Amino acid sequence: MVDKWKVIIADDERIIREGIRQCVDWDSLGMEVSAEAEDGEEALELAVEHAIHIALVDLNMPIMHGMELMKRLREALPGCKIIVITGHDEFAYAQESIRLQVNDYILKPAEPKQLMQVLRGVRDELESERQQSQHLEQASRQLMKNFPLLRERFCQEWLDGNLSQAEIREQLQFLKLPPQRPELIGIIRWRWEGQHPAMKEKERQLFLFAIENIAAELLDPYPKVMFRDAAGLIVILLWDAAGERILAGVEAAVRSHLKIAVEVGNRLIQGEITELAAAYRSCRVALVKEQPLSPLVRRAKQHIQEHYSEYGLTLEATAGLLQASPVYLSRLFKQELGESFGTYLTQTRIRRAAQLLHSTELSISEVAEQSGYETQHYFSTAFKKQTGVAPLQFRKGVQAEVRK
Repeated sequence: MVDKWKVIIADDERIIREGIRQCVDWDSLGMEVSAEAEDGEEALELAVEHAIHIALVDLNMPIMHGMELMKRLREALPGCKIIVITGHDEFAYAQESIRLQVNDYILKPAEPKQLMQVLRGVRDELESERQQSQHLEQASRQLMKNFPLLRERFCQEWLDGNLSQAEIREQLQFLKLPPQRPELIGIIRWRWEGQHPAMKEKERQLFLFAIENIAAELLDPYPKVMFRDAAGLIVILLWDAAGERILAGVEAAVRSHLKIAVEVGNRLIQGEITELAAAYRSCRVALVKEQPLSPLVRRAKQHIQEHYSEYGLTLEATAGLLQASPVYLSRLFKQELGESFGTYLTQTRIRRAAQLLHSTELSISEVAEQSGYETQHYFSTAFKKQTGVAPLQFRKGVQAEVRK
């Protein structure tokens, strides 16, 4: 809040400065004369030092001409109001003053009544601007407070397929989200009805909030938006597919900390920025239709998603870690997921390799290493068998699509 509006009187004639100071009732205007200057250079220095709100400027001053002073004031104090008081009744000066957005132009000798009227108008303008600024600051604070909610609403509309490509890009920029589509969508489902049928709504909301906190903490390094959809499922949009492995660990973390079981599904998002809706529907349908997995298979699946990059990840090692026989785990895995442990592991590794080939400039050998393959040759053979093309051809094909 400004106590009084600060004024500087810049005129090379002392008698003029004193006359202006004495003929105005500054208190009634809510103003004070904070400085006086007899040349333009001194006026500029004092105006900046005192953060002046109103400058009364004579055009014909030594060292720095009034016109130059006004230009410099506009640069240093953009909000400062300038009133020209001069004996130069010349149209050229008036034109230049208008260009510099001078608030008024008064000829010497200035009449007290006219000067008061002009100053009153400038004060009203300053107070109006201050009020507008306060409203904008308040609106900005409110907007920032509601930013998470605005992001959630936007993402829900995006998932529903109700936005055009232009609208999506505009909202991404406004909401300070990455400008491209997310790489991965994840959905967390808690079947609380079956686990805790008598649970009260307040307690259920607390558990959901705790699940969100665990997921948010695990995924903290990755750009994301997390919210609940209309069905109460926790949806996570990730702009870095590397978060897939961390997302897979949410189930174990929730089970460890909250002693409840949740299911996590995910889908890679491909194509245009509007294709998010299709990935969301696919992920949700798969999660809802998926038959509940046995604890052993669920833990084995999660172990693969978290450790696929390790060379020593085998059926035998995983079975030993989970305290089960390899034969039993293999049979159960195939029965519940419809594919063998080895096939699921290979698909997980190749999917990750495809992400790295698409989104990074890592060498083929580096991609092989990060995908869990000991040699580039073994990796290339497995990749081509799964995708039909060699890793290098895959990368060139992706780059060609991007250039189209």
